This record gives sequence, C-alpha cells and structure tokens, in this order.
Amino acid sequence: MRYMIHRGFIFSVLMGVFFLTCSQTTQEFEEEVMTPTEEQPLSATFYKDEMRAFVIEISRYAKERNPEFNIIPQNGVELVTLDGSEDGELAIDYLNAIDGHGQESLWYGDPRDNSATGNSRTRYLLNYLEKSKAEGNAILVTDYCRTNNKINTSISNAQERGFVHFVATERELDVIPTHAYPLPNENTNNIGLLSDAQNHLFFLNYAAFSSKSAWLAALQATTYDVLILDAFFATEQQLTAEDIVALKTKANGGTRKVIAYMSIGEAEDYRYYWDNNWDFEPPVWLADENPNWPGNFKVKYWEQDWQNTIIYNPDSYLNLILSSQFDGVYLDIVDAFEYFED
Repeated sequence: MRYMIHRGFIFSVLMGVFFLTCSQTTQEFEEEVMTPTEEQPLSATFYKDEMRAFVIEISRYAKERNPEFNIIPQNGVELVTLDGSEDGELAIDYLNAIDGHGQESLWYGDPRDNSATGNSRTRYLLNYLEKSKAEGNAILVTDYCRTNNKINTSISNAQERGFVHFVATERELDVIPTHAYPLPNENTNNIGLLSDAQNHLFFLNYAAFSSKSAWLAALQATTYDVLILDAFFATEQQLTAEDIVALKTKANGGTRKVIAYMSIGEAEDYRYYWDNNWDFEPPVWLADENPNWPGNFKVKYWEQDWQNTIIYNPDSYLNLILSSQFDGVYLDIVDAFEYFED
C-alpha cells in the first residue's frame, strides 16, 4: 500500500512537471512566433491609423521633392477624423498632407452601375467630404451611370456643391465620354491649383488603343481640367516626362493637371514590381486576392517592405511617377483598412 501510494505520488509529481513544462514551452513558442501584425491590435483604430500614416508619409516624401505635387486619396473618407466616426475630432495632420479627396459612386454606382446610391450612404459620405473641403481640399467625384437623366442629376449635384466632377459611362474606365454628355464647366482657364479645377477625366484602361501615341493624341484632344491616368501604357510602357508635359495643355489652350493612379492597398500582379516567385512563396505582407479584381492582392500596408515598394526603393512606384513629371498621385484602395477590420 505504501509502495503504491509512493509510486502514485512520484507519477503525479512527474506529470505535473511535464504539463508545467509543456505549458511554459507552448507559451514561449507563442510569444516567439507572434508578431504585431498577427496580434489583436491594442487600438480599435489601428488599421485606420496605419493607413493615415502611410498617406502622410507618401505626401511628405513627394512634397520634399516637388512642393506642388498633389496627393489625392480615393474613398476611405473615414480617415478624415481621428477615430473614423462622423463626429470625431478632425485628423488635421492628414487633412494638411492631402490636396483633395477622390470619391466614387457618391450619387450613382453603389451597389450597381447606373443605379442610385442609397440616400443614407450619400449623406454619410458627404459628411466627411464636406469636412475635407472646408479644410481647403478639392473633392473629385466619379459617378457610374449612363442614362441622360442620371448623368444630368449627377453633374447638377456636383456643381451645386463645388465638386470636381466626372461621369464614367463604363466601370472599366476605358472610355473618354466626349459624345455621351457635354463636358461640365468646360473652360480655357489655366489650372494652377487642384482647387481651380471644375471637371476631370478618370481613365485607366487603354485596351481600345493600338499604340501609346494614339492614346496620347486622344487625350491631347480633350479639354478636361484634370486627367487621372495610369502611369504605364499597356502595363509595360512607362509614360515619360515628355509624354506628361505634352498632356498638360488642354486642346483649348489652357493648362491642366495630370495625375498618376497608384494603388497602395493592393498589389497588382501585372505591375513592374511583381516578382513571379511570389506566386509560390508570397512575402509576409501579401494577403488574399481580391475576388472582384483578379490579379489584385490585399497587402499589409503597414509592413516596411511594402512601403519600400511604394515609396523608398530607388525604383519605387512613387519615384517612377515623380520622374515622369506628373502633377500628383491618385491613391487607390485607401479603404483597405475595412478589409482588415472585418
């Protein structure tokens, strides 16, 4: 009986030590492999804060090299306030770092093209956009509709609020709608500041053009105050400084702004920076593919390697845009924080 008790006691002690050791080892392992990007963030606004800081750093870097360079984030208007709420304290550093806001589907296009955006959604967006406008930022609206009454309503709404307007008749942004409707507020003014603009063209898909020269000629024939363009023709031919300088004069003689599109919340597998090895061994900052846009992948935009790709590398996306003499950059997928919050 004593022997059995003694043996059981020893067994219990040994098992206790075993489980304690396993527990400590597991805890140490978890602490070792856990990274800040895998932990639940301490702040409820972590993802918004990181995107806001990213945009501010893009602005700082670009404006040090060209003080007149324009920074225009598209969507993600919640970054206007520090906590992201409609009535939150203004994010002044962010508002001072940007020169405009791009907003899609303010009146038409959400959830479908050529359909009216819900009134509550429009009011929600306007609340933020008006705050930004009050701080001196231009508001560039792109609505998606194609019937005359909706086009006219969209234009009228934008003119009433002093927004810089464009109606895209195709979601692919592959059409210069010169015949779909008269250009709103067409003018011969020189556009010295982004806030001087009264209309803009958002045009990214060049597939309808057989050559870069044909595409450039079509753009030169327009009188838009602002052109928002991809920095590459056919994803391979980078636009040169000579190309961009030629586009800065409207067909009617006035000068305009030429802005480069750049996605900062997603990586695109058709871009020059894409490494084919990522298809098999993706970097730690590369996340899921966007099911609505094949070839576009969410990124952990707060990771240094991604920010190097966008800002700091000698051949970074931003450096290439600056070298081509664009007047600014149009930042897409700024609302990537929504994906990570969800």
